[in-house]
Amino acid sequence: MTPRSRKQRGAGPPPPTFGALLDAHLERSGLRHSGVRDLVVEAFLAAREHVSVEELTRRVRRRGIGQATVYRTLKLLSDCGLAAPRQFGDGVTRYEPVAERAHHDHLICTSCGTIVEFENPRIEALQLAVAREHGFTVESHKLELYGRCAACLRDARRARG
Repeated sequence: MTPRSRKQRGAGPPPPTFGALLDAHLERSGLRHSGVRDLVVEAFLAAREHVSVEELTRRVRRRGIGQATVYRTLKLLSDCGLAAPRQFGDGVTRYEPVAERAHHDHLICTSCGTIVEFENPRIEALQLAVAREHGFTVESHKLELYGRCAACLRDARRARG
């Protein structure tokens, strides 16, 4: 959508960016920017998958950043609603950025751990309809489907012969 079409539809200005939201939270909390925190945030946003504290620490360790700093930064991002902690059944908390991204759901392979993000407007509409039928107003939700991915199913068929 172009800025012009947004204006024509009366949608107002574009939503604030991740950086602007983080800046506002730091200011409200009386915190200031730190170069180290900014490096962790940069590495977090550059990750193209759901990332754990340990995985993110490995990415920034060469810059002299330790696990405690990574943990505190991800906690800060979670507290201000810019990162969502996710548990996918393996006991590891992984984080994903939530600002500037459309809502999505997850398919999780129980064999290899692959996580696939997907969007489906029909599922979203059905969830809202079910909530309405029960007198609920949905404030947030997450949908996680667990099973085996195509590669693991193929490998299992090969192993059976």
